[in-house]
Amino acid sequence: MRRSLTFILLLLAYGSTSLAQTEVKELSLWKFSRADNASASRADFDDSYWETVKIPHDWAIYGPFDKEIDKQVVRIEQNNEKVATEKTGRTGALPFIGVGWYRTTLDLPVFSNDKQALITFDGAMSNAEVFVNGVKVGNRPYGYSYFYFDISSYLQAGKKNVVAVRLENQPFSSRWYPGAGLYRKVRVIVKNRENFKHWGHFITTPSVSDNIARVNIRSQVQGENLTVKATIRDAKGNTVAEKVSSERFGNEIEQNITVKNPNLWSPETPYLYTAELKLYQGNALKDSEVVRFGIRQISYSAAKGFELNGKVTKFKGVCLHHDLGPIGTAVNRAALKRQLTILKDMGCNAIRSSHNMPSIEQLELCDEMGFLFLAESFDEWKKPKVKNGYNLYFDEWAEKDVENLVRATKNHPCIVMWSAGNEVPDQWGSDGVKRLKWLQDIFHREDPTRPVTVGMDQVKAVMESGFGAILDIPGLNYRVHLYDEAYQRFPQGILLGSETASTVSSRGIYKFPVVSKPDKTYPDLQCSSYDLEFCDWSNIPEDDFIQQDDKPWVIGEFVWTGFDYLGEPTPYDNYWPSRSSYFGICDLAGLPKDRFYLYRSRWNTKDTTLHILPHWNWEGREGQTTPVFVYTSYNSAELFVNGKSQGIQKKSTQSKLNRYRLMWMDVKYEPGTLKVVAYDDKGKPAAEKTVVTAGKPHHIKLEADRQTITANGEDLCYVTATIVDKQGNPCPNASNRLYFKVKGTGKYRAACNGDATSLEVFHKPTMKAFSGKLVVLVQSSTQAGNMELTVSGDELKEGKLTISTIKE
Repeated sequence: MRRSLTFILLLLAYGSTSLAQTEVKELSLWKFSRADNASASRADFDDSYWETVKIPHDWAIYGPFDKEIDKQVVRIEQNNEKVATEKTGRTGALPFIGVGWYRTTLDLPVFSNDKQALITFDGAMSNAEVFVNGVKVGNRPYGYSYFYFDISSYLQAGKKNVVAVRLENQPFSSRWYPGAGLYRKVRVIVKNRENFKHWGHFITTPSVSDNIARVNIRSQVQGENLTVKATIRDAKGNTVAEKVSSERFGNEIEQNITVKNPNLWSPETPYLYTAELKLYQGNALKDSEVVRFGIRQISYSAAKGFELNGKVTKFKGVCLHHDLGPIGTAVNRAALKRQLTILKDMGCNAIRSSHNMPSIEQLELCDEMGFLFLAESFDEWKKPKVKNGYNLYFDEWAEKDVENLVRATKNHPCIVMWSAGNEVPDQWGSDGVKRLKWLQDIFHREDPTRPVTVGMDQVKAVMESGFGAILDIPGLNYRVHLYDEAYQRFPQGILLGSETASTVSSRGIYKFPVVSKPDKTYPDLQCSSYDLEFCDWSNIPEDDFIQQDDKPWVIGEFVWTGFDYLGEPTPYDNYWPSRSSYFGICDLAGLPKDRFYLYRSRWNTKDTTLHILPHWNWEGREGQTTPVFVYTSYNSAELFVNGKSQGIQKKSTQSKLNRYRLMWMDVKYEPGTLKVVAYDDKGKPAAEKTVVTAGKPHHIKLEADRQTITANGEDLCYVTATIVDKQGNPCPNASNRLYFKVKGTGKYRAACNGDATSLEVFHKPTMKAFSGKLVVLVQSSTQAGNMELTVSGDELKEGKLTISTIKE
């Protein structure tokens, strides 16, 4: 008999406190030094010669790349390796190891004994020690954890208050580039002693219908004789419900509020409400918080799988590491939004924060843009994957870290599942089962409304031990050949592809002959974009598509990965200079690879897709077989080479590859025009796409992701620079060196070409193109106006582009 899992819930989004009784100060400007100076914690320490930086900050992203940094001789069990080998790019070959100090001064002129002051960190990489006026107030080892300290008793009224933070990254502490520094926001919150506890609200909706929703608000409070007034407003700011309550259970005041004719949150309609919560002591207003939330209902069951608002929904998801390519791990809202905008166009509806706790900014954007979210906690438990990984801290800190993850983020409507870990070696043996039960119970205690999963790769082991049976949602990383057996052995009646595919490719690179083979390598350290190469533990996308389409009990997948990331350059982790991944559907610059359109043709059911590969510049291959693939939402298409038909291909369930892609395997290359005509189901031409043989590189074409950005000193515009011939055709093999200049109300920030083997640092205003393209990042100043980007290159006509900057 199968166990039915049902979790039904409406959740809210992140609350920001900014009303009269609470002051929130973002600590953005700090002094920074890489020197390990023990006296740097003292309030009277002279930091005048230190560098001034703006938080969020990643000290390591500026390089240089160096193969000796964190060089590891290891056997990666998760990759089925049998012997230890030297890994030189596993953590990105960037200088993240060592100590960094940050110092800043707090300006709190009105602070007094009747106030409480908290300092909050959204993440600090890593082993954070926090000092106020030379006194240590606390520490947090885990670099991805949210944490805060009450610093009220450490402050000196009317005097300069100095905050110092020491961070240290150990060698052999990560499997990818972790970044370094205060890479997420730091804030100081000053409020009355009578207040809402930090992270103290939990809003759910136990019952929902088209006509009515019950919003349950539980608020933890500090102080006596307190009353909470709740006002719920719709997206236009209109009041839709209000309630006042003083009935208290322990430190909690609970309210149930009716919202009529609710607008439900979903990926298609990410509608958000706000709840204004005011705390009174008598007639005195003591604290106020505004919480943005979304009304939605989730359910998991063996009968229907995952349901959102009563509708069966499959996870069309991707895994994302936390680095943002050329700007490293420093959180930037514009960079995150660009990623999500690209994924939305692909038809993606879900994100897995692998293998770490997500940023608040990422969750806010997923709330706003409509993405389901699988929030992950750890890559490691008690048994190590790397020498100095989380195994050192698990016993003391795991419960605290899970508590803070849930408490800080549980009100985001996007989050529909928690992950307690990824491919942990603890999958083996009874001790691992006990650890899983312990962690899952913590998640349930903190949030009884969402299920828990783990990304399991040792599927045979978890079948035998009971590890997989006690999970709320069994998550399988790869192992598609074991899906049927796992479904029969596990009692839940559903499976999740928690990590899938691991197909590898390099944008614009194609290898001949075209073969489907694991761990294929080439002398140029690139992977073929025919999308048939993968790792020996994984598979091509079609293997997962078939599971999703043919088995209703497979509730979805999270592809490894949505974007390339720094570190883990499989299959070239034994080869220098590879220093970033090849797994991405998009490259490190955020440019779509061919595989993007394979997923788009299946996932984006709103728009049509027609994409042709490879490019058609193959000097020296005249007359040789050059297969042509087409990724399309149409079921058939006809290919033409210089007007000569190569025949019509139709999708067919008779073959795994023919089911999802159209292929002409015997095309002989000749320069000219490659054209595909797609036909609708009635056999009529519906769309066409053309690729031509480009001439010599002539000029640079610039295209911005946005023409207008915000003049806040942080906003980014991503400009794609494409080298084209005289007629404007892209030159797919061009590798010219390009140079970047910005004038006006902005500055040059970084560049990235998506080449996993490039050792050019991102922040210098020059870089070689890769496969004819690269991306330039420009950043706004705090002044409104215009900035002009000029991109030039040797023997190329330069490109110019104007971007407007406006005040919010």
